[in-house]
Amino acid sequence: MATVVENAVHAVEAAAVMRLLPARPRLLALGEPTHGEDALLGLRNELFRQLVEQEGYRTIAIESDCLAGLVVDDHVTSGTGALDEVMERGFSHGWGAFAANRELVRWMRAYNDGRPASEQVRFAGFDGPLEITGAASPRQALTALHGYLSARVEADLLPCTAETLDRLLGDDDRWTDPAAMTDPARSVGRSPEAGRLRLLADDLVALLDAQTPHLVEATSRDDWDRARLYGRTATGLLRYHFRMADAAPSRMARLMGLRDQMMAGNLLALAERGPALLHAHNGHLQRNRSATRMGGTPLEWWSAGAIVSAHLGERYAFLATALGTIRHRGVDAPPPDTVEGLLYALPQDRCVVDAPRLAAALGDTRPAPRVSPWFGYSPLDPAHLADSDGLVFVKDVPQG
Repeated sequence: MATVVENAVHAVEAAAVMRLLPARPRLLALGEPTHGEDALLGLRNELFRQLVEQEGYRTIAIESDCLAGLVVDDHVTSGTGALDEVMERGFSHGWGAFAANRELVRWMRAYNDGRPASEQVRFAGFDGPLEITGAASPRQALTALHGYLSARVEADLLPCTAETLDRLLGDDDRWTDPAAMTDPARSVGRSPEAGRLRLLADDLVALLDAQTPHLVEATSRDDWDRARLYGRTATGLLRYHFRMADAAPSRMARLMGLRDQMMAGNLLALAERGPALLHAHNGHLQRNRSATRMGGTPLEWWSAGAIVSAHLGERYAFLATALGTIRHRGVDAPPPDTVEGLLYALPQDRCVVDAPRLAAALGDTRPAPRVSPWFGYSPLDPAHLADSDGLVFVKDVPQG
């Protein structure tokens, strides 16, 4: 068994990753099984730097608010804003506080300095403006889309005025009430105003599409891409708020599915722009359905990776990450009959694994699923080992 595992193991470097793939994918995704560990983020930075420098990737996208990410992109491409402000305003989920994320932004800015725009590395968040406790108001996305269009098309083509949008949106606190996440009655997502806004958002996106030739010529493809992002985000948020007001038993599964659907839309847009590197939780990037339990109820939905893979085929590649220990979280050495246990027995502190080859070599000797004592770590599901193009294994995660 040890020989079987060793034959599938390689060094953690860009060249080893690319040898696992038939061709350079348009989107190359690196997952993580837990959030907030600087050791894993540092490994991501190291690997992504190599892939930028050696393989020509020109976008780095992470699981963070897509609108906030525009602040980071402006900084790394043109130096706009001080680094402290960018880290505070440019990330959601608290990701701006992590040292490795700060180092990534600093490196991207230094890499781009003095390079022409065509050779610069762009930054993107691909999550929606969503947090565990709720969703953002659609105001920023809707008003930005309306502003882009109103400055460039005839007024009588617009479905409404900016004042109408402002009136229908009302107080942003109505949209961001954290109580709405657990109490559908507190959500404004099915109010008459929200219904009207969904129709207007659809009309604005349709107008953006219809005016594409004029808008690309009058502004730039980057500006038009940004307007498309506003449109996707506005319609996605309004759809999300609509489901927040739903009291059906399927409510939470639908909300989780909508989040991944928003992610997938952003990722497919990035794929149109050029080769991109992605980083997020394994559960968002995997090719199979995502699943969890909430209050004892099993929930399932299609992950963003599954949706993107269905669209792109071999132009999408996914590397999961698995861990041996996170001792400061109570996760000790894995049982030897798990995938993590087999890899933990190797002498390497970290390695890249040819996951399909390992799965084929194991055959019917399927390892047992690992059970984590800590909710924040999602062990590898051995049943889906072959669904990954590769696997990054880190033996021990030190406390940061």
